[in-house]
Amino acid sequence: MTTSDLKGLRPAVAAAVLCVLAGCAAAPGPQAPTALSAPQIAAIVASADRTPADRENDKRRKPEQFLHFIDPRPGMVALDLVAGGGYTTELLARAIGPTGQVFGQAQPRDPSRPAAAGARPPGAGVLDRAARLVGAQVPAAPIHLALQRLVDPVPPELQGKLDLVTLMFNYHDLGFLGEGRAQMNRAVFSALKPGGLYVIADHAGRAGTGISESTTLHRIEEAFLRHEVEAAGFQWVESGTFLRNPADPRDKETPDPPMPKDEFVLKFMKPR
Repeated sequence: MTTSDLKGLRPAVAAAVLCVLAGCAAAPGPQAPTALSAPQIAAIVASADRTPADRENDKRRKPEQFLHFIDPRPGMVALDLVAGGGYTTELLARAIGPTGQVFGQAQPRDPSRPAAAGARPPGAGVLDRAARLVGAQVPAAPIHLALQRLVDPVPPELQGKLDLVTLMFNYHDLGFLGEGRAQMNRAVFSALKPGGLYVIADHAGRAGTGISESTTLHRIEEAFLRHEVEAAGFQWVESGTFLRNPADPRDKETPDPPMPKDEFVLKFMKPR
């Protein structure tokens, strides 16, 4: 069809045909969810139905700064590794909202080792959080238990579907995994969508100590951790400074005199 062939067509029709001929850009797809505002994050942290224990933990964990840093958005699918009692798991669920999903990972019990008397089953803290958030004042994302070994921490149904993975103050405890840490990081990399985020916080160790003080001072060298994660293919994005304390000499598990521990928060991305 030539331009002369368009003569006699109604202007709107002619314009549409010309657009097709010229290869007009396709209509933009759905936009990514908007980031939570500072007042929205403050409201999440101030929710009246959060527990007194969580509010006490807030004094050290600074959840408002944390949520702003990791940027959880409505509708995301997130996985909280080594979820423990579920403090971070619940914050993610409240921030992501009912259109998303949150999974809390717990290590299955070793069948060769008998459970200690009175020990709760693995993932009990995550299940408690899931039950508490049903019918919460502000609807939250459903929380699911992911009972998975750390070397393979992502449920098969989540492969390629994760937007965000967090690992809070427990990477240093994984010294026993040895090469299994690399396997864990590769599994997280594989399960994230392109552009997905892997956020890790931990207690800062001294330069050159690597992960050697994991069972004594419960610390890890930041550069060592970053090197291991980048080796899995991740790109470092930024470091959060809201938990840093340069005055901590990092030579004791608990600083003496008492002061906040120097802690780092690292954000990595799976390349797009």
